[in-house]
Amino acid sequence: MTTLIEAKNLTKRFGNLTALNGISFTLDAGRIVGLLGPNGSGKTTLLKIMNGLLETTSGEILIHGNRPGIETKKIVSYLPERTYLNDWMKVKDIISFFADFYEDFNENKARGMMKDMDIEETARLKTLSKGTKEKVQLAMVMARDAQVYLLDEPIGGVDPAARDYILDTILKQYNPYATVVISTHLITDVERIFDDLIFLKKGEIVLEGNVDDIRSREGKSVDELFREVFKC
Repeated sequence: MTTLIEAKNLTKRFGNLTALNGISFTLDAGRIVGLLGPNGSGKTTLLKIMNGLLETTSGEILIHGNRPGIETKKIVSYLPERTYLNDWMKVKDIISFFADFYEDFNENKARGMMKDMDIEETARLKTLSKGTKEKVQLAMVMARDAQVYLLDEPIGGVDPAARDYILDTILKQYNPYATVVISTHLITDVERIFDDLIFLKKGEIVLEGNVDDIRSREGKSVDELFREVFKC
């Protein structure tokens, strides 16, 4: 397998707060990885470092052999935990914006997802519900033919009926030679699509590996194991 992401003794501090404490891991192409942990465990910080929005305090992370920067932004598609699109824009304007900004953006794929979700391209973002806005943003992210997809709580703001569609969209739309990293606390809904897991607790990796191997070894579902490890 081709390694797309490699972290070596990665540490990130904010003043006296250590968000990530010397973590190391590798993520291979063609895998969907669950990045799991309670609030404050360092998940969002790690995704932002991968996307080049934060710098490490020490250690390093490599995306396809490069430190996060201009070159990696060309191959990384990032869904932040909060919607960043402008409310005044129409859906069709957002599609055009992404098409102009990213060479790997597939307009037909984006429009197909809008149609599947019954979202009118003429609708302005400000007229849509919070969940629908998040669907639009996810569709834009998944319409790129990227090598790395970083998804921070992709189903956190949508109703249960839409979650299966979104998860199926992630499965169908991502480049099969890419790495997908999904940070989520809704483990029961999403664990079926994971190939690998990283459990973060207070900025440290407490469990990682192949999902099937972990289930077999522990005799528990991922959700049950999560509740045991983090005492939820």
